[in-house]
Amino acid sequence: MKSFKLILFILVIFFKTGNVLSESTLFNVNNVEISGKLSANNQFFSDEAIKKGFKELINKVLLEKDVDKLKNLNSSKIKDLVSYYQISKTIENRSADKVTKSYNIFFDKEKVHDLFYNFEISYSDLTQYEVYFLPIHKKKDKLYVYNQNYFYDKWNVIDSNDLIEFILPIEKIEILQDINDYKNNLFDLNIEKIFKEYSKKNFVLIIVEENNLERDKIFLKTNIMGKNINKSFLFKEIKKNSEDFYDDIILKAKSEIINLIKSQNLVDIRTPSFINIKFFLNKKNNLVELDNRIKKIDLIENLYFLEINKKYVLLKIKYLGKINKIINQLKDQNILLELKNDQWSLKII
Repeated sequence: MKSFKLILFILVIFFKTGNVLSESTLFNVNNVEISGKLSANNQFFSDEAIKKGFKELINKVLLEKDVDKLKNLNSSKIKDLVSYYQISKTIENRSADKVTKSYNIFFDKEKVHDLFYNFEISYSDLTQYEVYFLPIHKKKDKLYVYNQNYFYDKWNVIDSNDLIEFILPIEKIEILQDINDYKNNLFDLNIEKIFKEYSKKNFVLIIVEENNLERDKIFLKTNIMGKNINKSFLFKEIKKNSEDFYDDIILKAKSEIINLIKSQNLVDIRTPSFINIKFFLNKKNNLVELDNRIKKIDLIENLYFLEINKKYVLLKIKYLGKINKIINQLKDQNILLELKNDQWSLKII
């Protein structure tokens, strides 16, 4: 009887009619730097930090076409999206009459969701993503892969970001042989074969065909979340054969790749899903610990309890996105979600 009352007490505190999970890391923007005169007031710095932080946020989670829908959002509406902010660092330069402040901005997940809903925008739930990639540079009928390849050497130097980590595969003679076999038609290369050691990862093959015309061809062959996606585009530049020209190609190709990855990880606010789950109670599987861990998962919006007894609690979870993504995010928090005999169950591992 005592254990049952304890369970009921915990349910009242943590779940009531529904536990809205508001903690989020996806909608946090850190290290937003703002510079100004020493005489500038705190309101100036915070307002500028929030505007800059919002710009960084939408560039992080939205497709390029959707960023344009919000880039002119007025300052008061942007400020209303902020839960709170903190100044992480202040550097004063009195000789230059200048101060630089670094801010961490915490946007309210529910308010951001409402904003995206009203503008009919889906967002990407990417936090950190690994991509194995290999650039091939074709110039004057010669192929450059590992050596004398500017794109191989400089890819991670030009415009590095915290969203996507591009990982170069280990140099192998077999890969060079495969590429050489298709030197006259590189777009027919089998990328699964090129990246066979990374078959369960995401991978990208970039082919830059440089010619004597004003337009160079860029081909992307990708496998994102098990799906093959190909894309090509032309790149026009007057100053050819220069490092600035190659840097611009890297920036454009990175932007295309990031947009492709985002498109495969979109969350539509307008179409949430629900799942009923049994959570069996024991010393390890306790509701307090479950609640603490699930609060760290951005895609889970609400928890409801439907039934309670001494052995288990029947929960309903409201979530966004695909069920496989939820399963993986639960695993990251050491929670196992399994389907057995047409019944979903949860346990802490």
